[in-house]
Amino acid sequence: MRNDHFPPLLPAPVRRLHPLDWLAGGLLLAGVIAVATGLLPSAAAQDQVRRIGPLLAFLATVIVLAELAGRAQVFDVVAAWVARAGRGRYPLLFGLCVAFASLTTITLNLDTTAVLLTPVMLALAGRVGIAAVPLAMTTVWLANTASLLLPVSNLTNLLAADRVALSPAGLAAVMWLPQLAAIGATALCLWVFYWRRGRRGADTYTPPPLPSPGDRVLLGVCSAACAGFLLAILLVEVPLWSASLVAMVVVVAAYAVRRPGELRLSLIPWRLLVLVPGMFLVVETVDAHGLHQVLVRALGSDEGLAGLLRTAGVGAGLANVLNNLPAYVAGEAVVPADHHRQLLALLIGVNAGPLVTPWGSLATLLWFERCRWQGTRIGVRRFALTGLVLAVAATGAATCALALTG
Repeated sequence: MRNDHFPPLLPAPVRRLHPLDWLAGGLLLAGVIAVATGLLPSAAAQDQVRRIGPLLAFLATVIVLAELAGRAQVFDVVAAWVARAGRGRYPLLFGLCVAFASLTTITLNLDTTAVLLTPVMLALAGRVGIAAVPLAMTTVWLANTASLLLPVSNLTNLLAADRVALSPAGLAAVMWLPQLAAIGATALCLWVFYWRRGRRGADTYTPPPLPSPGDRVLLGVCSAACAGFLLAILLVEVPLWSASLVAMVVVVAAYAVRRPGELRLSLIPWRLLVLVPGMFLVVETVDAHGLHQVLVRALGSDEGLAGLLRTAGVGAGLANVLNNLPAYVAGEAVVPADHHRQLLALLIGVNAGPLVTPWGSLATLLWFERCRWQGTRIGVRRFALTGLVLAVAATGAATCALALTG
C-alpha cells in the first residue's frame, strides 16, 4: 500500500539520474578511493590527470559548441543540402551518408564526427521523414571504423604513430587497405541491419526545401565558427582543445548578444567530465595490479596472421570492457618495441572494435549524449548485438588487409 506520509528516500534530482550518471559517479569515486588508499600511487594518478586534461577541455568545449550551433539551425541547413543531393533515392542517400561520415572521421577526428555530424544526421532524418536510427547508426559506426587512416583521425593513432615513428603519409601508406576494408564491412552491415527496405520504410523520399533560419546572424556566426574549427584542425597544427575553445568562445559571445537566455550550465556535459577521469584512474589502478601480466599472456608476440588477429581481437574486447584509449595504452606497454605490425593490429582492434558497449570509445559516449539531447531513443540490446557483428567483421577484415600489406 502506498504511504503518502513519508517522503522518498532520495531527492528528486538524484532519482532522475541516468544509469550512465551512476556509472560515471561510481568510477570517479572508485578512482579517488584508489588514490587515497594508495592502491594507485599519487605519481601515476597525477600523470593520468595531466594526460587527460586537454582531452576533457576538448570534450567540454566541443559539446557546448555543437549544442549551440544546433540551436542556431546550422545542422538543419547542412542536413537539407545532403537530402537534396540524394535526389529522393535511398541508395544514393546511403552512399552520401557513408562517404560524408567516413571523410569527416578520417580528416578531422572521430570525436568531432560524433559531436558535429550526429546532429546533422538526426536533422536529416527529420527533414526527409525517415527513421532517425539508421542515420544515427551510420554516424557512430563510421566514427569508429573509419578512424584508422591518419594520426588526426583518432587519439590512439597519435600514440601509435609516435611509437612506430610514422608520419601522416607513412601511416596512411600502411593503413589505407585496412581502412577500406573496415569501411566496406561497415557499409555492408549498415545496409543489412538498418538501411535495407523494411528497415528504412519507403523506397523514395521527397527532397526537402532549405530551411528558413530564425536568426541569420546567429546562423552565420555559428557556421563560421564550426568551419573555422574544422579548418584549424585540418590545416594548422594546433591542439584540438584550443581550436574548439576558440570556436566555442565565439559562439557563446554571439549568443550572449543575440539570445542570452540560451546560455545555461546544463549545456556543459557533466556526465562525461566525471566519467572520463574516473575511468582512467580505475584502469590505471587495475593495470598496476595485474592487468599488465594478463595482457602479456593474452597478446603474445606472434606477427603472423593468427597472431595479428589474436592481438586485434584482444584489443577490441578490452576496449569494449574498459574504453579504447586506456585499452590501447595498456596494450601498447605489452607489445615488443620492434613489433610494429602487431601494434597496428592492436590499433585496429581498439579503433574498429569498440562497438558493443556504450563506453567502448569516447566517440560512442559523445554520440549517445547527442542522441539523448536530440530525443532519439537507441535500443541498447539491438545496438550491442549488431555492433558485435560489425566489430568482428570490421576488425577481422581490416586485420587481414594489414597482413596483406606487410
